[in-house]
Amino acid sequence: MELKDIVAINGKPGLYEIKAQSKGGIIVSSLIDGKKIPVTISHNISALNEIAIYTYEEEVPLRLIFKTIAEKEGGKEAISHKESSKKLVSYFREILPNFDEERVYASNIKKVLQWYNLLASKNFDFSSIKEDEEENNEQEA
Repeated sequence: MELKDIVAINGKPGLYEIKAQSKGGIIVSSLIDGKKIPVTISHNISALNEIAIYTYEEEVPLRLIFKTIAEKEGGKEAISHKESSKKLVSYFREILPNFDEERVYASNIKKVLQWYNLLASKNFDFSSIKEDEEENNEQEA
C-alpha cells in the first residue's frame, strides 16, 4: 500500500485504497471494513499524496506531516481525533509549528489525525514516504 493509492471520498467516512480502473471510474477498497465500491467521476475524490497544509510561508504536503507524526510517535497511533480542539491544536503545533491558524481549522487537524491513525492501525510504512517531489518524479519517469 502506497500513499499515492490512498484516497478520501467526500461524503464517505475513512480512507480508501485504489484497487482497479473500471469503465466509469475506479474501484476502491475501504481501509475500515475492506468493502469494495465503485467510484465514478461524479464523486469528489482527494488523493492523500496531493493534499497540503497551509503554513505562513508555504504549503506542506500531507505526506511530510504524516512522516513527522510517525517519527514523533514511533509509527504508532497519535492522539485521538476526538480530543478537545484545544488539545488537537496544541498537538498539531508540535508537529507543524508554523501552520496557518487562520486557514487550518480544528476540523482539518481532526481529519489529519483520524487519517494518520487509520493508516497507523493498518501498519502503513511511513518510513517509505519520500521527503520531496523530485524523488517521486524520478520514480515515475
